[in-house]
Amino acid sequence: MSERMTYSVPGMHCGHCEHAVSTQLRAVSGVEAVDVDLESKIVTVRGASLCDGALRAAIEAAGYRAT
Repeated sequence: MSERMTYSVPGMHCGHCEHAVSTQLRAVSGVEAVDVDLESKIVTVRGASLCDGALRAAIEAAGYRAT
């Protein structure tokens, strides 16, 4: 079953930010898709058996903080 988790990532502002966050999130087990909206600074992750802690850690590994 596919889940969806959404995060606000206020520090994102450019294509590099989008790429860094997306790359880190796609490396997390279970992640099937990542959608980054720079205008609203919202990241949506879809996948199976998603772990909130692992997703937040991936966003932090990219240099950002998820709220």
